[in-house]
Parts: sequence; structure tokens; C-alpha cells
Amino acid sequence: MSIDIDTARKVAHLARIAVAEEDLPELAKDLSGILTFMEQLNEVDVDGIEPMTSVTPMRLKRRVDAVTDGGYQDKILSNAPDAREGFFAVPKVVE
Repeated sequence: MSIDIDTARKVAHLARIAVAEEDLPELAKDLSGILTFMEQLNEVDVDGIEPMTSVTPMRLKRRVDAVTDGGYQDKILSNAPDAREGFFAVPKVVE
């Protein structure tokens, strides 16, 4: 498939890219090359090939969902300008 200069101008406009008039032939050539490569990819037989998320098989590491830190609420609230009943107190902003 070949892209002409008018199509390249339209693509640049739709992509909100400022392309000088003298650069449009090169852009059209580059876009044509991309489409040619995509047509080559369509020729590859991928029947029976499982989709993958990475080029290497891997699993996400899992960890135990357990509390590993905490229990020092008093130390945290000691820096607060205003703390009440174990929470940070903030001024009311909505009436």
C-alpha cells in the first residue's frame, strides 16, 4: 500500500503534528514503509500460538498479606499539629 502526499498531510493534521510542506514526501514514504511492514506481519501464520504478555515466561511474585509493621500510632500523631481520638484533626473546609 502506498501513501500519497495528500494522505500524509491529512494524517499529520489528524495527529496534530506540524509538518512542513517540503517534508511531506518523506513522511509519505515513511508511512508507506510502515504499512508495507505491517502487511508482511499479516503473512505470518500464528494459528495455534498462545498470546503472551512477555517474551519470557514469568509469574508475578506473591507475598503473604500480613501486617509487617505498625503499632506506633502515638509516635506518628506526636508530629501532628492537632490530633483527636487517635486521628489527625484538620480544619473544616466545606460548609
